[in-house]
Amino acid sequence: MALKLDRERAGREARAGVIDSQSVKAPQAETRATTPARRLSAASDTLPSDGRLLMVNLTTADISDSAGAQAILDGIRKRWPWVKHLFADGAYDRLKLMDKAAYLDFVVEIIRRSDDQKGFQILPRRRVVERTFGWMTRWRRLVRDYEQRIDVSQAMILAAMGGNLIRRNAHP
Repeated sequence: MALKLDRERAGREARAGVIDSQSVKAPQAETRATTPARRLSAASDTLPSDGRLLMVNLTTADISDSAGAQAILDGIRKRWPWVKHLFADGAYDRLKLMDKAAYLDFVVEIIRRSDDQKGFQILPRRRVVERTFGWMTRWRRLVRDYEQRIDVSQAMILAAMGGNLIRRNAHP
């Protein structure tokens, strides 16, 4: 509910989010009992000043971006029912994901790079979730995946983002 109120205070509707994923580094991969690499899928709010984490899903690295996003869609629909629009990159332009998004009443807008683009360029809307990933890695424990279990890693991400919100509210 706080997300909806914050967006309404800023004069924007609480209806959009950005979804993306990244690989998580794991030291000492050969000695790990579980799959050494992990894939972090996350959705964040599109409010430029906030980039608040809406949902996070941590899986093994062999799961595709679109498969990880399906769990994100389910979670967003349950927790944030007013979110209707999601922005994503080209990795999410898959038939199965788009069908599930339509079934859950989401509009997924794919933000693509232009064909004549050379080098790195910030794409509209996508920078918000990239900044959220950056805030996560500011927490020393999340620079690498030191945890043996996925659920503990996910709890560390939630603790880090909760600490980020507390710090932001304490020092506006």
